[in-house]
Amino acid sequence: MSTRTRAARAERAMATRQRVVASATPLFVRDGYVETTMAGIARAAGVAVQTLYLSFGSKAAVLEAALTVEPDDQPNEWHAQVHAEPAGPAALRRYVEHTAVRLERRFPLDAVLRAASADPEPAELLDRTRRTEFAAHGQAVDELAEKAGFTTDISVESATEIVATLLSHETYGLLVVTQGWPAQDWADWVTRHLVVDLFPEQAAAHDPARPKAE
Repeated sequence: MSTRTRAARAERAMATRQRVVASATPLFVRDGYVETTMAGIARAAGVAVQTLYLSFGSKAAVLEAALTVEPDDQPNEWHAQVHAEPAGPAALRRYVEHTAVRLERRFPLDAVLRAASADPEPAELLDRTRRTEFAAHGQAVDELAEKAGFTTDISVESATEIVATLLSHETYGLLVVTQGWPAQDWADWVTRHLVVDLFPEQAAAHDPARPKAE
């Protein structure tokens, strides 16, 4: 098989995966994990069920792919942005705003996953997803810890746990989805509390709150 043929085949396979994920996402959100079937996903994506199993292996893998896809217009550049920002509170805000975008996009699918977590495969996926998210928060805290004024009152591990809690799907869901907070107000609230915990000496001078819409 020539290099060109292999490249064309890989491109077709990627296009198929993207079509499957795009077709599966609204089905999961509308019908839930249990009621969404591989046959239904295949039908919506216009592929054979066998192709779906060959490409993903399981329904949980389709949901995982939907959860982890990154839009082309929102590249995952938070690390470079946080690193480049010299002021700790400003770098923290950049990370919160990046996470807010991801939470807004992923929350409906995450709710599907949590609702199905009584089943073994979704439960394992939920655990793996949360561990991945915690690791990402840990990377952010490691970067923030290099900024001037980072707290010495708590450990980096405790700081990561605080960040992971305030930026969790559960906290976002309670305030934005259930209580109806505007996403920007939620991001301001999170930033304000994290600055107090992580950069306490700079908290008084840093007010991330923005005027609320009339």
